[in-house]
Amino acid sequence: MTTISLKRLARRAGLITAGMLLAQTALSGGALADERADLMAKHRGGTITLSAVSAAGTVDPMINYTGQFWQIFQLTYDGLVKFKQAAGTEGFDIVPSIAEEIPKPTNDGKTYVFKIRKGIKFSNGKDVTPADVVASFQRIFKVKGPTTGSFYNGIVGADKCIADAATCTLDGGVVADEAAGTVTINLTAPDSEIFSKLAVPHASILPADAPLADAGTTPIPGTGAYYIDSYNPNEQMVMKRNPHFKEWSVDAQPDGYADEIVYKFGLTEEATINAIINGQIDWMFDTPPSDRLAEIGSKYASQIKIDPLAAFWYAPMNTNLPPFDNVKVRQAVNYALDRDALVGLFGGEALAQPTCQILPPDFPGHVDDCIYTAEPGPAWAGPDMEKAKALVEESGTKGQKVTVIAEDNATSRGIGTYLQSLLTELGYDASMKAISPNIQFTYIQNTNNKVQMSISQWYMDYPAASNFLNVLLSCASFTPGSDSSINISGYCNKDLDAKMKEAMTLALTDPDGANAKWAEIDKGFMEQAPLAPLFTPKSVNFTSARLGNYVFNKQNRWIISQSWVK
Repeated sequence: MTTISLKRLARRAGLITAGMLLAQTALSGGALADERADLMAKHRGGTITLSAVSAAGTVDPMINYTGQFWQIFQLTYDGLVKFKQAAGTEGFDIVPSIAEEIPKPTNDGKTYVFKIRKGIKFSNGKDVTPADVVASFQRIFKVKGPTTGSFYNGIVGADKCIADAATCTLDGGVVADEAAGTVTINLTAPDSEIFSKLAVPHASILPADAPLADAGTTPIPGTGAYYIDSYNPNEQMVMKRNPHFKEWSVDAQPDGYADEIVYKFGLTEEATINAIINGQIDWMFDTPPSDRLAEIGSKYASQIKIDPLAAFWYAPMNTNLPPFDNVKVRQAVNYALDRDALVGLFGGEALAQPTCQILPPDFPGHVDDCIYTAEPGPAWAGPDMEKAKALVEESGTKGQKVTVIAEDNATSRGIGTYLQSLLTELGYDASMKAISPNIQFTYIQNTNNKVQMSISQWYMDYPAASNFLNVLLSCASFTPGSDSSINISGYCNKDLDAKMKEAMTLALTDPDGANAKWAEIDKGFMEQAPLAPLFTPKSVNFTSARLGNYVFNKQNRWIISQSWVK
């Protein structure tokens, strides 16, 4: 299919969808606290059935870095602190979880003493102790988690753990006092984002005897209201009530309504939509294909929820492999992209908006700015193919082979085909390969696979500019030969690295000043173009008619445990 026909198809789908769907969030504020007992008595029980085209890889919460399974980890694991399980922007609030309270810093902002709650048990029946907490932080480094260098490198002793993971002790960094029931975390310098980093699944508290390697398909016991009973990435995941769970905080880990949650893998988007309509499946993870959106948006409007996300879809370009080791080629791709067409492929303007920068709109550090457009300014105005082709000619790379790696689902395949067509138009010998979403994310991170260009998405871990720029593009986030090298472009700019460290330090005393610096850093990275931003999406959730109490959390999306089935 030619580039022109792809663009026309994309725009047509976008216009239909925008006209048929209501672009609004269907938020249920959730049950009020004093109503929960009555609602639990009325709605407790049954099985919620979820569906996705593919699983999302390992179920190890310290290694998995996908929004798909982070959503699952909210109801199966807990950290010392956690993002509040509540609707809307309340989901950005951090609340105590395994810890009794959020401690105040001492030692000039470098020391935190956490009192560990008594009575919390893992799903295997063992009590959670300070020793488990210490072992869990050591394990983050021993399994070489993807955020060791960007989230947890400020803990005392982390440098030694990063250098030699096998012997990691975090000596002096994470210290247990069993008699006092406390765990002390010492940092090398104050960190304004420390509680956010402790609230994500990579800092889950696991049993001290958890395996010191990727758990893969074997679930590790957790503390949540549910536990993962079984997992076969080719078939399904089954979650059941944790028999040892007693609700200690409705904000951190509320008891759930369903007795069982079954997550099926392998059905196509089309088959899943039909199953939801027939009441056989209750929710789909994947975005409905654009050619079905008009139908379900009109016939089943009450079952469609469209929720805003702090996220972007982007195309990482490997800055260490031809032709993308040439900055002119990377800039050419950014100039050439028809971002309206890409929005259309995602479902239209009701579901996404074009972007040509890294930080999403209405996000800390974001300042409207687009340098890769026909009319540079605050917003994307259209592609500049003439400029793009001139840059390719100047680069001397015309005719080289380029392969785009996409996920094997309808949306990603469509975008991959578009990028292939675009690269061909720019003069390259381009091809596209779609692989299972179960492995695509780890595959494109590993330098051994020599991926030149890929399609990926980034959903915030927490609302801070560093969570996009520092995590995705810092030198510390690039680990050659690893499946957990989140800097997929392999880009390392020491000057921008230094500026990011300055911004993170400034955030301790001057958050507004830090955000101004982040805006400059965003533009600095885009000038070098290690990636091509495509669009910022909204979450499209299609649920069954029998699913009730849908609660959308802006931090971790739909709170599965708080829905019931009739």
